[in-house]
Amino acid sequence: MKVILLGDVKGLGKKGDLVNAKDGYARNFLFPKNLAIEATEGNLKVLKEKKKSEAIKKEEEYNKALELKKKLDESIVEIKGKAGDGGRLFGSITSKDIAEALQKQYKVKIDKRKIVLDENIKTIGTTIVEVKIYPEVVAKLRVKVVEEN
Repeated sequence: MKVILLGDVKGLGKKGDLVNAKDGYARNFLFPKNLAIEATEGNLKVLKEKKKSEAIKKEEEYNKALELKKKLDESIVEIKGKAGDGGRLFGSITSKDIAEALQKQYKVKIDKRKIVLDENIKTIGTTIVEVKIYPEVVAKLRVKVVEEN
């Protein structure tokens, strides 16, 4: 029996897949637990429309991510910090600090977990930081740390 999966089923397939399942398995397990529906012409049309709308939505998200990448690549975020001799900061600049400064200066809200820092910034100067906006879309943001007076 051909069924359309409404959720991931181990050993059978992922959500939205059209798969062949044994009649008893489909009737006694998949249908009662709302893990699948029978693959009728109407349900196949609905599945096709849903996949089409998801593809359009993903394309829009990808285009927005590219626009944000362009904006971030051109931006310089300035953060003030107290420093001692030799330009070393008292404390450090974290991804949270960068996200807050980005919000204040450019009105761009980025989750701090998307900002990639190998280690916190501990010196005065400009550092290039990667920001993972979307899968396969990574912006390079310049973070300029200046001494606080």
